[in-house]
Amino acid sequence: MSPPHTATLFSNSLTLTLLLLLLSFSTPTNAHNITLILAKYPQFSTFNHYLTATHLASQINRRQTITVLALDNTAMSSLLSRHFSLYTLKNVLSLHVLVDYFGSKKLHRISKGSTLTSTMFQATGAAQGTSGYVNITNLKGGKVGFGAEDNEGKLDATFVKSVKEIPYNISIVQISHPLDSTEAEAPTAAPSELNLTEIMSKQGCKAFADLLIATGADEAFNQNIDAGLTVFCPTDKVVRDFMPKYKNLTAPKKKSLVLYHGIPVYMNMQMLKTNTGIMNTLATEGANKFDFTVDNNQEVVTLDTTVVTAKVTGIVKDEEPLIVFKINKVLLPREMFKPVEPASGPSADAPADSEPADDQTLDNNGVEGLGHRRLVMLVLSLCIGMLLI
Repeated sequence: MSPPHTATLFSNSLTLTLLLLLLSFSTPTNAHNITLILAKYPQFSTFNHYLTATHLASQINRRQTITVLALDNTAMSSLLSRHFSLYTLKNVLSLHVLVDYFGSKKLHRISKGSTLTSTMFQATGAAQGTSGYVNITNLKGGKVGFGAEDNEGKLDATFVKSVKEIPYNISIVQISHPLDSTEAEAPTAAPSELNLTEIMSKQGCKAFADLLIATGADEAFNQNIDAGLTVFCPTDKVVRDFMPKYKNLTAPKKKSLVLYHGIPVYMNMQMLKTNTGIMNTLATEGANKFDFTVDNNQEVVTLDTTVVTAKVTGIVKDEEPLIVFKINKVLLPREMFKPVEPASGPSADAPADSEPADDQTLDNNGVEGLGHRRLVMLVLSLCIGMLLI
């Protein structure tokens, strides 16, 4: 038997390499678990416990880039001696979670010696102005100071040591003392005590909040908060523009339309981006599907009802188990409105209250439009075929 040809061996080796690379790119990763990491360090057991009790741990695990300013048991004792409620404590601890990556080297090489960085407290919507930001400053003698921006410039804590670093994914660093913040330490209502319509009214969604009350749908929304609730709120201008059509609906249809804007589960932005597909809503009941499709197109989350496609444009409130998003259109269920039909010719117009169907034309030799997963599978199939030749 003649030895394999060198070119054939090289080709197979190259194909295998490509195959392994593609598998590494296509396999979803959940690179960190804050609870398991801190479980290896008994000195942070109290901090670890309260991250779980306040549900911050699950939020941290869902983030792709995060820095946790960990407090040892002594520092946590001083914090707990203030007797905050669990919900206020969650705000305080969320101030210790930075939504950017700061490893030890980066902390000691801050550009211009000082920087402001956002925290998970800022993301809750409860922080006013820049009160949800943390000031990181390089001090004399190689020290690094930390302080809440709303604490009159005081740096309450200093860097102690790096606990764990998974570069550009998660960094856990110990700091000497808790960060003081008037905003974070303010008394906080339990999620079930949150006034959903009041929250929306203060953040540019008053018109939709009024519809919740007028239809009686607010009761169904409030009943779902404890178990988890995601609300998609059209902005005031969007609702005002839609009102002529809304007024023509019967009372039951008005209520169904409003309920259609809620999902009975907590889904933050990262979860929406990764858990795309069909979603049931508060209006779903038996044969009445009242669902829509969540899609992620180049980091832009869209909601497709087959009648309209709305974009998620911002976050009104994010405090697990409740999250409220702003959207740029009223969601129109196909059970109540005519779905978009394929245009019969170039000059055919789409329905006035819907968007044209997405362009399915393939560009760049047919690569665009396939989507990342299907493209990966196509190349994998080609690789396997080459191996079998």
